[in-house]
Parts: sequence; C-alpha cells; structure tokens
Amino acid sequence: MEITQKAPAKINLSLDALYRHGDGEHEWRMVMTSIDLADYVSIRPGARKIRVSTDSGFVPEDARNLAFQAARILRQEAGINAGASIYIEKHIPVAAGLGGGSADAAAVLRGLNELWGLHYSQEQLARIGLKVDSDVPFCVYSQPALVTGRGEQVTPLGTLPSFWVVLVKPAISVTTARILSMVDYDQVLHRPQTDRVLKGITQRNFDLMVSGMGNALEDVTATRFPVIKELEQRLVKYGASVAQMSGTGPTVFGLCPTRSRAERVYNSMRGFCKEVYLVRPLRLG
Repeated sequence: MEITQKAPAKINLSLDALYRHGDGEHEWRMVMTSIDLADYVSIRPGARKIRVSTDSGFVPEDARNLAFQAARILRQEAGINAGASIYIEKHIPVAAGLGGGSADAAAVLRGLNELWGLHYSQEQLARIGLKVDSDVPFCVYSQPALVTGRGEQVTPLGTLPSFWVVLVKPAISVTTARILSMVDYDQVLHRPQTDRVLKGITQRNFDLMVSGMGNALEDVTATRFPVIKELEQRLVKYGASVAQMSGTGPTVFGLCPTRSRAERVYNSMRGFCKEVYLVRPLRLG
C-alpha cells in the first residue's frame, strides 16, 4: 500500500510577531493560506525504520528533515514500532519562506495517520505537528486560517476573496532561525492591520483585505537583502495590487484580482528572476 499526499506551500497574507516567550518561542498572529504550488509526499509501510528520500539535492534525508521528525514524533505519540519509507518530490523552493519543510511534515502526519490506522483528528495532528515546527499545525489544515499563539491555534476562515498570486523567489536563501534571532520587538516599525485583513475576508472584499496586509519581519530580512524591496516595487509597478514578503523570506508575492492582470505581472517578472510562479490560493481537500 502506498499513500501520496499533496503538500502545498503557504503564504502569509499578514504576519505579526508580537513578543518572545521566556523559552525563546515567538507569539504569532498571522493570516495564512495555502497555494497551488506543492510537493508530493509518497509513503509506504516499512519494518521499524523510518527512511526519507527526495529528488532534491538541497534537502537533508536524515533527522534534520522535518518530515523525518514528524514521522518519528507521531510514532512516539502513538506508542508503536511501525516504520515507513517516505519519498518527497520537491516543487516548493527550499529556504524560501513558503513553508515547504513544514508542508512535507504535515503531509507525513496525514499520510501516516491513515497508513497506521491511528484515527487522529486534525486537531490532534496539529498538536503533534507543533513539536516539529510552528508552521506545521497550519499545514495540517492547509486552508485559509488565522494562526495565533505559538502556531498551534488555527482558526479556519472559509473562502477567500477571488485573487491570483505571483510568487517571486530571488536567488538567495534565508535561514528562519537566524532572522527570528534578529527580531527586536521594540523596533518593529511596520505591523499589519490583521483585523482589517480578516474583515476583508469575511466580506469577500479583495481591496479591503489587501489594505491591511503586511509582514512585521520584512524589514529585518530586507535590511540584509535589499532585492526583496526591489522585487516588491516591480510587482506593484507591473500591476499587482499589493506586494510583500512571505514568512521570513526571501520569496515575495503580489496579489492580483484577475487572471489577466496576474499573467501580465508574471510575464514581466520573469525577465528579472528565474523562479517566478503564477498560482491561486488552495483549500486542501
């Protein structure tokens, strides 16, 4: 028996980092959505050992891999000795702020939940996923959501206003841990208006939604990599209604209300960056 799970990337429509807990973990308030750019995770039963392989030369295949960690933690939670062979077909750029590793880990949790007959709920899988990474609980759901706390509080938001996404990944990689270690909460200058984003979603009002968007971490990353701001300016210049960084970066994205406008932006950006994608928001399942 083999199970294949789609593992969609995510973007942050708003990202607010509120403060740092005593144990070093961050308090978040974010509006997130999955997009139709995805890895594919195939899982087969194995004898006791957990094995991970991938078609990417940039992803570790040992205990550093979040998918490996997810399988190991799920097995410990369930108190079983089952093994699994996990293969990851990568399409999401690595170290890009798109949650690729977390998406793969969440896909492993969903797949092994079925393969091992554990019958855990989404809420239980999300709780387990938090032990892997703060983005994993959202990726378990992979639908538009308000994410709060340390990442474990996931509140689905239903259907988003209609829009298209142009993703642009510059030829640099960003380490999430390094960026988060540089955050000075007293110096965060540009916070999103998350309540405005939520109101726009509730009313299915694209213009209202984008008027509140923002990423509190963007200035930290963009100070080190000015190309982020340059790409955002080009996205808006070519027709995107709004442009911002996803996660800790370096990927930036522009939102467009129509496909025709998004295609124009996409074609224009391809002249400045090798990795450009035209996608839509996705609700898994």
